[in-house]
Amino acid sequence: MRMPMRNWASAGEPWVWLNAAAVTASLVMVFGLLGLIAVKGLAHFWPHDILEADYVAGSVQQVIMGEFVESEEVPAGQLTTAGVSVPDGVEFMQRDLLKIGNRDVGGFDFRWMLDADLKNKRYPKDAIAIERREWGNFYGYLVSVMEDGRVIAEGELAWNVLQERLQRALGLHDQIYKIEKNEIGSVNYTIERMRLKERGYELDGSYTAEKQAEIAAIRSEQETIYKSLQESLIDLYTQANRDSIKVRTAQGQEITLPLEKIVRVFRPNAMSLSAKLSFYGEKLWEFVADDPREANTEGGIFPAIYGTVLMVVIMSILVTPMGVVAAIYLREYAHQGAMTRIIRIAVNNLAGVPSIVYGVFGLGFFIYFVGSGIDQAMFPEALPSPTFGTPGLMWASITLALLTLPVVIVATEEGLSRIPRTMREGSLALGATKAETLWRVIIPMASPAIMTGVILAIARAAGEVAPLMLVGVVKLAPSLPLDGNYPFLHLDQKFMHLGFHIYDVGFQSPNVEAARPLVYATSLLLVLVIALLNMSAVSIRNRLREKYKALEM
Repeated sequence: MRMPMRNWASAGEPWVWLNAAAVTASLVMVFGLLGLIAVKGLAHFWPHDILEADYVAGSVQQVIMGEFVESEEVPAGQLTTAGVSVPDGVEFMQRDLLKIGNRDVGGFDFRWMLDADLKNKRYPKDAIAIERREWGNFYGYLVSVMEDGRVIAEGELAWNVLQERLQRALGLHDQIYKIEKNEIGSVNYTIERMRLKERGYELDGSYTAEKQAEIAAIRSEQETIYKSLQESLIDLYTQANRDSIKVRTAQGQEITLPLEKIVRVFRPNAMSLSAKLSFYGEKLWEFVADDPREANTEGGIFPAIYGTVLMVVIMSILVTPMGVVAAIYLREYAHQGAMTRIIRIAVNNLAGVPSIVYGVFGLGFFIYFVGSGIDQAMFPEALPSPTFGTPGLMWASITLALLTLPVVIVATEEGLSRIPRTMREGSLALGATKAETLWRVIIPMASPAIMTGVILAIARAAGEVAPLMLVGVVKLAPSLPLDGNYPFLHLDQKFMHLGFHIYDVGFQSPNVEAARPLVYATSLLLVLVIALLNMSAVSIRNRLREKYKALEM
């Protein structure tokens, strides 16, 4: 028998279906957005074919070469207003965006052109794409490979010689990078520490002859190491400058490119599917594991990933004990009167304060007040250069800990309130003190709720950008905040962050078209990093829930 409509409605069935529809729509929108971001971002790393065509627009005739990016329909009236001749009866015309590269030759590397003006389209097998450390991509043809200005290979033979010489150049570049960033960086760091130590002795009036000799010996040793490294660098740079290639643009202009400025050279039109898949994987790994270059529009974003994860970990270590202690006091020890209710209202209101307000508070209180006081008390030898009186990793982590503190307090209080009173009374009846009951019974049973608060805190903190712009994040950090130099974790250093990297690349980049796909790719990576951090916390919560499930029954 069919249920009467009145009974069906009174049973709440419409609300069940309405909730199911809302959940379905939400999932569709979420996964649709993630799919759009993934397609727009991940397609950037595929080796697209190189198009060559004759561009004919009025009296302008030239050969165009580049990668096809996208196309759009443009109203004829808009083109007519811009002075473009439009055939009669045509309402819309298609125009294409090509990445033509060669910014050092033409001044820009993206160009919109009407599709009708591109004649005789072709995809030459010998067309090459060159990824450079400066000036973006180059598109053209390989003419010859040179050593110390002498041509050693031309034509088709030059391709294999180029691949061998390029591998050598990349190896030399890695050696130079290691010496400049790691070894010389360590020497400079040690010399700076000695300078500050010497200054500290002078301020204390304890700069004895023995200490002078000790510092002078260390400084002399480091200077000897520095000279040796400089000699190695000179030798490596000499070797790196040996090889170069001569290339020709589609318009016939020949230029010389040193191999030390080249990341990779490839022929996408001649690549097989397996070769393209291998190239795609290599580019994805570079994006995740390499440093950025070209104003953050090329290379990788590893420092931003590292900074984001490290800041979230430090923030979690800070916010968890603070939030748990505050919640335990409010629920277990504080008198449940008007003052406690006011405090709870204040905590709930703090959860709705805009994040930029926390950033301003962190800048004014932590950096200008606390940080300056720390510099005066503990680092007088470094003044007037600030140590902690400037934005850095520690202040960013503490600011975000305060930002997410209400979330942890509320979640922990909810967990404490769900623990039956009989558990407390039973523990006390068996002779345990209140502190022992709290530590061995109440907190373990409330640990899943505590982890829920931590999960929510991570989810919010990892994506915040506004406060970080004031308390520690930068566009490009010279080094990671965790390295091999004592004290290893440098809480005073500025750091890179995925959220700020998205903002910087998307809104501050001088090359908008080049930056756009990286914005999508970085956004997808930020979502994945947050999801990974959350899943780790969820896994811990589920284990704790299973462990203490028997106690709740």
